[in-house]
Amino acid sequence: MKKIKIIAVILTVALLLPIAVSCSGGSGGGRNREEINLVVYSQLANYSGIMGGWGAEILKEKFNVTFTIIDDPSGTFDTRMESGFLGDIIIFGSDGDEYKDAAAAGLLFDWMEDDLLRDYGLNIATYFPYALGKNQSITGTLHGFGHNIAGNAEDHAAYYYYPHLRWDLYVELGKPEINTLEDFIPVLEAMVALEPVSSVGTKTYAVSSFPEWDGDMVMMVKSTAALYGWEEFNFGLYNVNTQEWESCLEPDGWYVRCLRFYNQLYQRGLYDPDSMTQTWDNVVEKYTTGAAMFNIFKWIAEVFNTDAHKEQGKIMMPVVAQDQLNLADGLNVYGGNRPWAIGATSNYPELCMEIIDWFSTPEGVLCYNYGPQGVTWDYDENGEPYMTPLGIQSQIDKENTIIEYNGYSGTYRRGTFEHNNTTWSLDAVNPESPSGQTFNWEFWESTNLSRPVTPIEQSWRDWTGFTQPDDWFTAEGRKSVAIASTYTAERKSRELNTIWTSLQTTIKDGSWRAIYANSDAEFDAIVDEMIRTAYEYGFAEAKEWCENEALRRKAAEDAVTGG
Repeated sequence: MKKIKIIAVILTVALLLPIAVSCSGGSGGGRNREEINLVVYSQLANYSGIMGGWGAEILKEKFNVTFTIIDDPSGTFDTRMESGFLGDIIIFGSDGDEYKDAAAAGLLFDWMEDDLLRDYGLNIATYFPYALGKNQSITGTLHGFGHNIAGNAEDHAAYYYYPHLRWDLYVELGKPEINTLEDFIPVLEAMVALEPVSSVGTKTYAVSSFPEWDGDMVMMVKSTAALYGWEEFNFGLYNVNTQEWESCLEPDGWYVRCLRFYNQLYQRGLYDPDSMTQTWDNVVEKYTTGAAMFNIFKWIAEVFNTDAHKEQGKIMMPVVAQDQLNLADGLNVYGGNRPWAIGATSNYPELCMEIIDWFSTPEGVLCYNYGPQGVTWDYDENGEPYMTPLGIQSQIDKENTIIEYNGYSGTYRRGTFEHNNTTWSLDAVNPESPSGQTFNWEFWESTNLSRPVTPIEQSWRDWTGFTQPDDWFTAEGRKSVAIASTYTAERKSRELNTIWTSLQTTIKDGSWRAIYANSDAEFDAIVDEMIRTAYEYGFAEAKEWCENEALRRKAAEDAVTGG
């Protein structure tokens, strides 16, 4: 990858603000304020209702607020737009049309108005000037900033796409060679034969999935191509190495190849038939009990890795194919495409800004990701953060570790911040770390010194020669880095938006039907029908738009790299 150079962004607000950083966030002393309920409309939330748990207790302690989370099932955005109130705090799933439409309709607060950013968002303005500049260019005025921001653009974020499988069963099988994606299939089939029943007596499968994260395509399918450097991009995939775009309807393309991979599992009885109708929670429960043995998402696969399982010599760990080129996000000073915003008609814009600003402090990042300070993490005598034993346990076993804080007693998972959006990237350098460590606890020096290693974990380390999967990928040149840039999508026409909605339904429904095909011939027929129907609905027009967007993205990346 070419070395990234930072392009200066001229941001009006940055010139008006003093260069100082307040790490306390907000005004503190939340209990002395009147209690206020804020409506948080988040297109990224997997939950709807009043947020509870340790996260809610932290917000109450600091700001005396409660969050009512509104998630985003179909039609929610249009309904809330019509009402004139999206929420007090608004989190968009992308910086595309809905973000722009909300800004154009006057439903987002301009952060320059009444000196809101200057007076209540000092940390945001100090740490994230490039991200603010990017969003100022998207909407004209300043309505927010994106997610996963870094202080510099060197290196890349930790991987979150891995081919995780049951390492203990892989060892029992003699560690058969896996050269390419399809080679996982016979290995997984043999694993299920070795352990046909989960810890709770249910049938086991190679893969269990869910539809909640589907967007333009089926999430599990499009994300599997990330193992080879392809990133989801509208109705297709973008190769971050070659900067080429490929339609998801290309018969011999990567989306159809990954679709066929899951169908082959289904035909062998290895794909959970509940996948099309179950929820995220159902899937997490199944992986926790060992009912499924392969997953590309780190945060799903690792729920299996409880202390009890590891003590039994069971664990899920990455085993990569020989031809793999794993996708990782380049660290991004401009921020990702999931903006934070504040509702223009909120009665509490200052409080909303204080809270978002606190989430942008090192303390807020550590609390958001790891729990209450003094309970799950803290600072040592050198000013470096460290995880407590309970904190390490909560990261390893989120579903069963009990957190007690300010009257809350319950699982770590149920206490997390349900709005589900970040500020800093976990892999960015923590500006308060004296030695320049990142926010990512797995790479802290203190973690390496204190984290216990079981024999089954050590066997994986001995086989790979590395302590971390990320080091393995990097050392063997199996990485593909998505370059961070100022790219944002062009607005679609009203006609294209109408076409787009029909195409989403056609492609997702056709993909799910193809996964459940009972034969290769039936699979091919369903895919052919999906392609034909999509073109009848206007896919050619959508494809042209996608191809142009890919060229715009490439140009933005080239501007950063000098390519």
